[in-house]
Amino acid sequence: MADVVAAEGVPSLVIPIEGNTREDVTVTETKTGRQFRFVLAGPVLAQLEWELVLATCASHLNEGTLAVASGSLAPGVPDDFYARLAEIVSAKRAKLLLDCSGIALKKAIAAGVYLIKPNLREFRGLTGEPLPDRNSILAAARRLIASGSVEIVAVSLAEAGAIFVGRDFALEAKAPAVVPISTVGAGDSFLGGLVGKLTLGCDLREAFRGAVAAGTAALLAPGTELCRIAEVERLVSSVDLLEM
Repeated sequence: MADVVAAEGVPSLVIPIEGNTREDVTVTETKTGRQFRFVLAGPVLAQLEWELVLATCASHLNEGTLAVASGSLAPGVPDDFYARLAEIVSAKRAKLLLDCSGIALKKAIAAGVYLIKPNLREFRGLTGEPLPDRNSILAAARRLIASGSVEIVAVSLAEAGAIFVGRDFALEAKAPAVVPISTVGAGDSFLGGLVGKLTLGCDLREAFRGAVAAGTAALLAPGTELCRIAEVERLVSSVDLLEM
């Protein structure tokens, strides 16, 4: 994996662990297009291994850095791992953008994060509310922001688009209509598109538009491929943003 990242020209810092990388398997039913995912647990991380991850982050963060953390926690990693990371990021005056769910998300929010990106199922789990429509999603996001735990909430709604809420704005995006090939990596592409636009100096509105375009573009890539920049650039002008 490190070789693949290096081949793409992406600077990286690899932290080795004793166990093997986990594997996920996605099966597509060709008649219906439905996908079934089999997510294996992966190796158990020793305390020294996950503590090294936190220490490495602490030594490489700078003021204003956008730090992205995503995914479920490996076995052996404590539920408050992302909360500990949030405290490190805050101490460095950086910003944590978090894409996770369950107890790890709840504990991280208690520590304070810049942005969270749950899908609707994950947001329902976080709030404990049914959230049957857009107004209820917006209200729940605003309550969370008002608590001071989160600055921005981005809720992805699959083919229905996404909702993007901050203290002084609330936007809904309609995703461009496409025929999906695979849904693998759509959420990761959404967050990657958002961060990419922010690092280019785009404002939050345009970053959100780019995020939706990237998430939609991922649907057009086969297998485990993520979004392709040509598709993102083609789709971005088709993303309609509505004030809520």
